[in-house]
Amino acid sequence: MESEPVITKKLGRVGVITLNRPEAMNTFTVSFARQLDQTLCAMDQDAEITVVIINAKGKHFSAGISLDQFHRKSQREYREFLYQIDAFYHRLAQMKKVTIASVKGYALANGAGLSFACDLTVAAETATFGTTAINVGLICLGPAVPMSKILGRKKTLEMLLTGDMISAKEAERLGLVNRVVPEDRLEAATMELAEKLASKSPLALRIGKEGMNRLQDMPYHQGLDTMDDLFATLCATEDAVEGVQAFLGKRAPEWKER
Repeated sequence: MESEPVITKKLGRVGVITLNRPEAMNTFTVSFARQLDQTLCAMDQDAEITVVIINAKGKHFSAGISLDQFHRKSQREYREFLYQIDAFYHRLAQMKKVTIASVKGYALANGAGLSFACDLTVAAETATFGTTAINVGLICLGPAVPMSKILGRKKTLEMLLTGDMISAKEAERLGLVNRVVPEDRLEAATMELAEKLASKSPLALRIGKEGMNRLQDMPYHQGLDTMDDLFATLCATEDAVEGVQAFLGKRAPEWKER
């Protein structure tokens, strides 16, 4: 159904998941995140699917967690909230199927994290990536987990702490993106890559992915949960409340805890 926050289709051996909240820049809510996680799980279990594409309706891939989700909660409530929001990081790391993010427009905060957590990423030349939560008094600790595996500590910290946005070409240079194509070629180029992979041995793809995960992924899940615990603690502070309220009120924040 078009009204669903996540819609799906199958094109031969390729499953396509489309983020479908274009009016909200495909931002994350709990219900949206839950449906995304359930859809990823279903596609991973579908024997007819070899490769999964994640793309988006509208101009932008995803601008992260919807800021209206950040209202006064306890640390425990934020922890439960973030575990649901960030379930896709665990799911993507555990999936046997190869996943491809197809990115246009903004991929920011958790939207950037979703792209980085996929096995491969194809981006339009006009795409923009950034871990921008620091600009509203929060910080992108969920996205930091896949980023740190790709970039290492120094560049990940730079992106997290500055909140600067980078172009698709710069993301490709850093290894966060595999291919950059003209925007009008994004869908076709993503499908060409997916179909190329889908023509390979599903078992070989699965074992290859599992081997790579074992090489670099031993602390992943513990790391992600630890990041969410820390993020939940930050979300419950006055400065986090101030940062979000200032952003929504289009004013400069007045930080209290330095």
